[in-house]
Amino acid sequence: MRGHSCTKALARKGPLWYNLFRILRGGGIVAIENGAWIMRGLDWDNPARIQSWKELIGWIDEIGFLPLFKNEVDGFSAEENTADLFWWTGDSEQDPWEWHCLIARSGKVAYGKFFGGKAGFISKAWFPHFANWRRDGYDFDSRWDEELASMCQKRIMDCFVGEDEWFSFALKRQAGFGKEGEKNFEGTITDLQMSGYLLIRDFRQRINKKGLPYGWPISVYTTPEALWGYDHIASAYSVEPEESKALIYEQTQKNFPDASQEELDAVLGWPR
Repeated sequence: MRGHSCTKALARKGPLWYNLFRILRGGGIVAIENGAWIMRGLDWDNPARIQSWKELIGWIDEIGFLPLFKNEVDGFSAEENTADLFWWTGDSEQDPWEWHCLIARSGKVAYGKFFGGKAGFISKAWFPHFANWRRDGYDFDSRWDEELASMCQKRIMDCFVGEDEWFSFALKRQAGFGKEGEKNFEGTITDLQMSGYLLIRDFRQRINKKGLPYGWPISVYTTPEALWGYDHIASAYSVEPEESKALIYEQTQKNFPDASQEELDAVLGWPR
């Protein structure tokens, strides 16, 4: 069964346009050799490759954390564990780039910029420890009360008091960002994802006055609490944030035993 393609129009323009658009939108940068983009994936006939977005969800649930693209820890990415043959084709059955849209939409795992400001996935089971560590034990209101959050962050988070989901363009406007308003929307929204307060729930096209979709699919943001409930997200609050961090590092080290401390810090760490 084919799901909605996040990038059909862009795929028709070819891989070069697709990669350029993704880079401009901050999705990360793949390897470039001799002027060509290179995906570090597995051969199509490799039995170890992940073959569907549902299988990828299963692996994320197993290991807990997974960046989308190759990073300092060998093997610790969706890119390196899927075939490189169908990236950027727009085929929702085979294209791992399309899978990230389907996975975000499923709500079974969290998707967002969680790893050094770059995109990746976190399982439902492990997200409470991620939130506990990155939030340092603070709900956003408490962080604001303690003067630990910026006004730009508060403007964005206030938008989620009455609405569970926001298109990125609508959130930017509602929170007062723009030419005559606050600056650095992208940086602020990334910081809120890194802090465990927001995630990307879906990618959707805008709807015109006739009720028809148009344009590029756009990020739709929500809070983890809106996705999975406050009780689940707060379930690790009884643990010290540093202990949650240690458990996350331990879990990743267990699955990628060759990773050094420096490599783990480069991917998981977050100096604030």
